[in-house]
Amino acid sequence: MSIDETTAARVAKLARIKVEPEALPGLATEFNTILGFIEQLNEVNVDGVEPMTSVTPMRLKRRQDVVTDGNQQAKVLSNAPDAREGFFAVPKVVE
Repeated sequence: MSIDETTAARVAKLARIKVEPEALPGLATEFNTILGFIEQLNEVNVDGVEPMTSVTPMRLKRRQDVVTDGNQQAKVLSNAPDAREGFFAVPKVVE
């Protein structure tokens, strides 16, 4: 596939990049170079190669998915101006 100046101008417009008309031939050449690299990658045989998410194989540390209250009730309520029976106490707003 080859990109001409018209296509390069359209890509620049779609990407909302202002490109001066005299820079379009260079941009088209760069696009063609990038497409050439992509075509080279398509020639690589990757049969039997597992996809990877990192260059070093590692597993994320996992913990048990258990619901807790955080065990910080006293610490949280210590910031409250008024706390009663383990809850924030607020003024009544509904009559």
